[in-house]
Amino acid sequence: MTKGIVKRSVMIAGHSTSVSLEEPFWDALRGIAAARGRSVQALIGEIDAGRGEQNLSSAIRVFVLGAVQGESAPKAASTP
Repeated sequence: MTKGIVKRSVMIAGHSTSVSLEEPFWDALRGIAAARGRSVQALIGEIDAGRGEQNLSSAIRVFVLGAVQGESAPKAASTP
């Protein structure tokens, strides 16, 4: 069953932006952040810092996919 896209506002480097993700991605991102002792906002900030030219929502989805698959995570996952 597919859930719709949910738009949420987050602060990244002192700037407010909105991120649109499907609810299962928000759920997974919350779980990953909790497991790493970070807030979702902090984790999104780390993903943002390492995404280059990639769209932020896409970068988050790729990050979540990598974390779920157990791949070596991008910079955001390796930051203490």
